[in-house]
Amino acid sequence: MDLQHVNAKLLVRDAEAVDVERVIPVFHGWIQERTLEEILLDVADYRHVPAGPGVILIGHEANYSLDDAGYRLGVRYNRKAPLEGSAQDRLEQATRAALRACNLLENDSRLEGKIRFDGRNLELSVNDRLLASNNDATREALEPEIRVFCARLFAGKEYSLDYDREPRRLFSVAVKASEAFTSDALLRNLAS
Repeated sequence: MDLQHVNAKLLVRDAEAVDVERVIPVFHGWIQERTLEEILLDVADYRHVPAGPGVILIGHEANYSLDDAGYRLGVRYNRKAPLEGSAQDRLEQATRAALRACNLLENDSRLEGKIRFDGRNLELSVNDRLLASNNDATREALEPEIRVFCARLFAGKEYSLDYDREPRRLFSVAVKASEAFTSDALLRNLAS
């Protein structure tokens, strides 16, 4: 399967303590300072939508967001542009981008250390229903790739996979590691 449009979302720890509005100027700063590798264009505020996209940093190749989809607050990287390489390369690229964003938010003095990621929960999805329908055939085709990737990401530690089986939703899997990792540790695991 030619895996494209990978999304990676890392969940926030103590979500009720996070003031999502404070992320808006941070995202604007990322545009102005060219903090990330992608071309970043604008910030959209959808906080009024319950269990929705939250605050989105819109880019040319990808969007970043602090979203509350499924009432689970987290940083999502949504790859929009096609990417060369293997399925492993694409899973890594999306997760690495999400982890970098998490790391930047955790260390931004404007947020006063109030955003922390649990380092245990990762949601992977494919934003392409034509390519990756949410069905058994897609799960069977992608699970070996996801398992190889997660073994590397979590440095061989145990983890579980929980697939969303609702056919009207995007193909997605919730990954839960047996122990928590920092965003720095997960980035190091991907580098090795």
